[in-house]
Amino acid sequence: MTNDRDFVEKRFNRPGEYRSAVVYSLIVVALAAAAFVVYAFGPRDSVFSAALVPAFLFAGGVGALIRTYREWKAGSGWTAWQGAGWFLLLLMLLTLAVPGSAAFAG
Repeated sequence: MTNDRDFVEKRFNRPGEYRSAVVYSLIVVALAAAAFVVYAFGPRDSVFSAALVPAFLFAGGVGALIRTYREWKAGSGWTAWQGAGWFLLLLMLLTLAVPGSAAFAG
């Protein structure tokens, strides 16, 4: 018989769990911001450079959710990684307008 109490009661006191997820998220957001700066100061009709902004955020979000699954399977802290993944995917949805504006600028 499995111990249902371990499944229901989530312990959020895993050392280093939040720090690594936050550092990962900040690095991904910094890469997306750098791609936005390249788009903003480059040619305004470059759809490729504009599409890099949500692409970095999407790849980072999927990477964080993969890390969530791996941490969950290992039985260690996974909740911060899930939050980081959804946060990055939400930012990706918000930045989908950047390539759209580049497509209609030309």
